[in-house]
Amino acid sequence: MPPPRQSTDESRSRAMVIDHAWRGLGPGLESLSGPGGAPLTRTVKLIVLPLIVRPALRPELAVDFLGPERAARLDALIRESAPRLAATARWFTLLKKARRALGVVAGNPQDLYFQRCFELATEHGAPSVGAEAVARAVVEEVADAGGGRTVEALRGHLADTGRCARLDAELAVAWESRPTVPASGVSAAVTLAAEVLDACAAPGDSPAYASMVDAGHGGVFGRALWTHANEIWGAEEPPAHLGLTARRVPSRPEVGRGASTATLPAPLDRTLFERLFVVLQSSARREELPTVPELVEREVGRSCAPLGLYDESLRVVVVLGGRLAVGLDPLGTGEPAPGRTAAHRAVNSRWRREASVLRARRMTVSPHPDPDGGPLEALARDLRTPWAAYMRRLWVRLHGRDVRDAPLADLASAWAVLDGVARSVMMDHRARVRSALRALSATPAAAVEPTEPRSA
Repeated sequence: MPPPRQSTDESRSRAMVIDHAWRGLGPGLESLSGPGGAPLTRTVKLIVLPLIVRPALRPELAVDFLGPERAARLDALIRESAPRLAATARWFTLLKKARRALGVVAGNPQDLYFQRCFELATEHGAPSVGAEAVARAVVEEVADAGGGRTVEALRGHLADTGRCARLDAELAVAWESRPTVPASGVSAAVTLAAEVLDACAAPGDSPAYASMVDAGHGGVFGRALWTHANEIWGAEEPPAHLGLTARRVPSRPEVGRGASTATLPAPLDRTLFERLFVVLQSSARREELPTVPELVEREVGRSCAPLGLYDESLRVVVVLGGRLAVGLDPLGTGEPAPGRTAAHRAVNSRWRREASVLRARRMTVSPHPDPDGGPLEALARDLRTPWAAYMRRLWVRLHGRDVRDAPLADLASAWAVLDGVARSVMMDHRARVRSALRALSATPAAAVEPTEPRSA
C-alpha cells in the first residue's frame, strides 16, 4: 500500500477537517464529544467515517490529506449531518439511561450503541413520544444478541472450582509440551521482515509476506521468545519483548478469576480471564464470538501457542510489528538507520508532523522541562519509548482477530492493521497532550513558559 500522502501548503489533514467541522456544529453533541469539544475517537471511527464520510463510496476522501475542494466536501458532509448527529447524541443519552435501568453492565456503551443510535436518528429523528420504550427494546436486543457472551458469563463459568482445576491442569500440559527453536532460527525471518516492510509502501502484494507465513516464521519468533529473548528484534536498547511481557521469559498462564482495565498486565503475562475479558469488553458484535465455554477451551491452547496466537499470519504480523516498533522515532532524535524501511519512513514522518510531538520534542532538548516531572515530561518520555504502547495495542487487535478466526491473508490487509495501530497510538498521545496542556493552563502557577511558541 502507498504511504500517506505528504502534506502540502494547500492540503489539510482529514482529522483536522473533521475536528474543525465538528466544532462548528454547535451544542447538543456533548455525549459524542470529548471535554475539549472535539469528536470522540469512537465517534469518528464508528459514526463519522463509516456512516457519513463513507470512504468506500468516496475514495477521494479516504486519504490522510485533502486539497481545498475535497476538504470543503468533507466539511459539507459533516455539517449537513448536524441534525442527525444531534438526534444521535440524544438517542445515546436515552439508551444509556435505559441500560442503567435494566442493570446491563457488559460491553462499552459507545461500541454497542453508537451506530444503533445513528440508525435510530435516521429512522425516527430526535427522540419523541414512545422513545423510552424504543430505547429499552434496543438495549435488550443488543444484550440478547450477545447470547451470554459477557464478562459476567465468563466470571460465572470460571467460578466453578472443579472446572478451574481441570483448566489449570490442561494449561500445565500445554505449556510443558511447547516446542522450542534455536535462536539462530530467526535470521531468515529478520531478512524477510525487512523486505516486507519495504514493500508496504508499494502497491500490490509482496511474495515475501506469503513466504513468511508459509515458512512459519511467526511461530519461529514466538518459540524463540520463550528461551532466547535477547536481540531477536534487531535492536539492543528496547526491552527484549518490546512490552509484550514484563518478565525475562513468559511464564505459564494461569486461569484467573478477575480483571480490570486499569491494571491489565502485559499481553503475554495475562491470565485466561484477562485475555477473554478484553475480547468481551471491546466486542461491538458479540454474537459473532464463540460461546463462553468454547472461548475458554480454545484460549487454553492459544495462550500456550507462540506469541499467544493460533493463526500464523497473525503471528507474522506481530513479527513485522516488532521490527517496525524498534525503528519508531517520533521525536526524530535518532540517527537514520540502514535497516529503516519504507514503512518506518511513512509512520515516522506522519508522527513527526504532529503538533503534540513537536512540543514533546522541544521538551527533550529544553533546559527547562516541566517542573517535577510534570505531565508533559511523562508524555515526552513515552515518545522516547514508543514500542511498548504500539506492541501492546497491536497484540490486542491481533488477538481479537484470532478469536474470530480472521487471518490477514495478504500484505495490504496486514499493513492496514500495522498502520492503523500506529495511527491509534498517535491519536491517543495527541489527546493526552491536549488534556495535559488544558490542566497546565488551568493552574498558571504550575505552567512553564515554553522556549518556543506552543504548537499543541
